[in-house]
Amino acid sequence: MASEENWNSLPGMMLGLARRWPERPMLRYWRGGAWRGMSWAEYAMAVAAAAAGLRQRGVSPGDRVLIVSENRPEFIIADTAIMAIGAVSVPTYTTNTVADHAHILRDSGARAAIVSTPKLAGAVAEAAGLGGLDLLVTMDQPDGADAGDTVSWTELVATPPDLAMLVAEVEHIPPGRLACLIYTSGTGGAPKGVMLPHRAMLANRHGVTDFIRKLNLPQDACYLSFLPLSHAYEHTVGNFLLPSFGIEVVYSRGAEKLSAELQQIRPAVVTAVPRLFEVLRARILAGLDKESSLTRRFFEATLRLGLRKMDGQELNPWERVQDAVLDRLVRKKMRDRFGGRLAALVSGGARLDPELSGFFLALGLPVIQGYGQTEAGPVISVNLPWDNRRHTVGKVLDGVEARIAPDGEVLVRGALVMDGYWNNPAATAAALQDLHDGGAPWLHTGDVGEITQGYLRITDRKRDIIKTLGGDMVSPARIEGMLMAEPEIAQAVVAGDGRAGLAALLVPAEGKEANLSKAVARVNSRLSSIERIRYTLSLPPFTVEDGTMTPTMKIKRRAVLEAHAAALDRLYG
Repeated sequence: MASEENWNSLPGMMLGLARRWPERPMLRYWRGGAWRGMSWAEYAMAVAAAAAGLRQRGVSPGDRVLIVSENRPEFIIADTAIMAIGAVSVPTYTTNTVADHAHILRDSGARAAIVSTPKLAGAVAEAAGLGGLDLLVTMDQPDGADAGDTVSWTELVATPPDLAMLVAEVEHIPPGRLACLIYTSGTGGAPKGVMLPHRAMLANRHGVTDFIRKLNLPQDACYLSFLPLSHAYEHTVGNFLLPSFGIEVVYSRGAEKLSAELQQIRPAVVTAVPRLFEVLRARILAGLDKESSLTRRFFEATLRLGLRKMDGQELNPWERVQDAVLDRLVRKKMRDRFGGRLAALVSGGARLDPELSGFFLALGLPVIQGYGQTEAGPVISVNLPWDNRRHTVGKVLDGVEARIAPDGEVLVRGALVMDGYWNNPAATAAALQDLHDGGAPWLHTGDVGEITQGYLRITDRKRDIIKTLGGDMVSPARIEGMLMAEPEIAQAVVAGDGRAGLAALLVPAEGKEANLSKAVARVNSRLSSIERIRYTLSLPPFTVEDGTMTPTMKIKRRAVLEAHAAALDRLYG
């Protein structure tokens, strides 16, 4: 593991580590039908070459450069090279529409873009419009085809590099310099460009240092990178934070390969979003339906005893014997499905329902929930495997201050907080407010929560609280979590603002369409009268393609409600 150092910038940290660990494996990726590796020395030389190529083609300090790519080595090489020459990287989702790209290009003022495929090059060029781009680099070139106005990645990195000069140069990058613009997912309107300086991501690294060291990972520990690198969480954690501790990053080939990769790669750390846990639980329960009654009883006993232990209830001697046997019969098989070496399975990006995390924890998997947002680097807090309080998101990182405002909103400040929203002073002023307490401005997260004995618990989004026609205030996130904990329900959005009672927009689990009403009745039996679901609407799955989910699988509540507004009107009559 790397020793703690006072790095000023991300390129300074990464190129400094490359000098320390030249032969150490840094990246693993799938190409040409096989897994291939890249050492730290190879990475550093590629960064120097890309930096030289970008400079030669006119990219200057302060210029914004779009990156539109899947998780692959060229992404982190381009990202580091852009920052190393004083330019600003703008990571962007490959799933964006032409309109999405046009908004980001227009808002950021980017005149250069690096994309992975010719298809993406066409989309970005179309989004740029008549003015075009000064530079468009494509990582993959079609065989024998005219590349048009694009520059190939091979051409870009053919520029003779001067690694020694670049290393000396990055040592002078100030920590407050803008490193990247990360655009929000747009769940609450048009995406805004979050200005993250180097210090914000470095503060995240500092905040998790003790946690990573206490994991006591082996020398060959690796991290399976599954979330898009354009997402703030993966951009910080997968591109810089975990590699800086000497953990090899392995780029997943995608969701359809994930199950096989977990067993093949045997990662020590994996990050995921709550939607993935929902899908995995549904698959486990569907598979359980095909097992014998004895197997199902073993499984149910494992869950029951595991939850009791986790929530601090003492088992009697006979239950402890049962639990030890079930650990070998059930939990070991579950751990083996995830490779058998997991030290941390981290959920981020959205609220993880405690019932969902409890399911996996009771089965012996080290699921820990973190909390953060793009505007904070993005990691604010995280639970610890040895101190995992599943109803909370753990304690805030070292160097982070948190408090609860009078209206329940979570406020945060520290070096991790953004400089503001690009070209949007009004939104910046609303998010960063000086409370006249003698310190830096506080970030208003928009999340409602509470702090108990130092542990932060998130209860809802401030803007998502439902006020019914009768004036009752209801938290939809809690009810949605309870609905999606039922095996018959895959996705759920609760509506009812200004209405007489609540309605649930439900996506049934595969093969469970006829049993939705039973699932809702079970949930209603555990809810207060004002929280109970009065109306239901069965819908096809929410997807990224139809605009009702973000690329990181968060449901866009507003988009779902708008898309089905007419159906809701009919429900309420």
